Amino acid sequence: MGGFSKTITGRVVLRVDEVEKGLLVSLADQVCEFVSPEPRESADPLAAIVGIDMEAEFPDDPAMARLFPDAYPDDPEAALDFRRFTQRSLQENKLAHARTVLQTLSKSGEKITLGAGDVPSWLGFLNDARLAIGTRIEITEENHEELADLPEDDPRHGMFHVYDWLTYLQESLVQLLLPQK
Repeated sequence: MGGFSKTITGRVVLRVDEVEKGLLVSLADQVCEFVSPEPRESADPLAAIVGIDMEAEFPDDPAMARLFPDAYPDDPEAALDFRRFTQRSLQENKLAHARTVLQTLSKSGEKITLGAGDVPSWLGFLNDARLAIGTRIEITEENHEELADLPEDDPRHGMFHVYDWLTYLQESLVQLLLPQK
C-alpha cells in the first residue's frame, strides 16, 4: 500500500492493486450520489440559471451537514441566505471532483497518473470521502486511537480502516505539493 509519489519527470502517480482501485471507484460513485443536487424546477428562471436554490435548507444528515456546514452558525437567517446562494454550486463542485476521480480511474490500470488539473479534484474527493466516513463512524481526535482498536465484529471496524487509508492517501498527496527543502 503506497501513497502518491512523483516520477522522475514530476508526474504524480498512485499505485494501487485491484481491490484498492475498486474501493476508490466505489467511494467516488457514492460521493457522486451523495452530493448530487436534487433537480428542482425553480419558479424563477434567473435563479435557476445562476444556481440560486430558494429551497435550500440545513441538511438533516450529519454527514451532509459536515460537508456543507453553516457559514454563519450564530445567525440562522444569514446562514440560510448564504446556503441559498452557494449550496448548489458547492454540490456541483464536489460532484465534479468525484467525477474527475472516476474518469482518472477509468483510464488507468494499477498505476494511476494524475494530470496537473486532476490534483485539486483528488484532494477534494479524498477530503469529502474522509469527512463523510468520519462523520458516519463518529471519529474525533479524542477517540481516533480507541477506534483503531475496534474488534473485527464492530460494524465501524472496516470503515475506520478505509478512513485511515484515505487519510494516508490525502497526506501523501499534500506532502508532494509542499515545497521540498
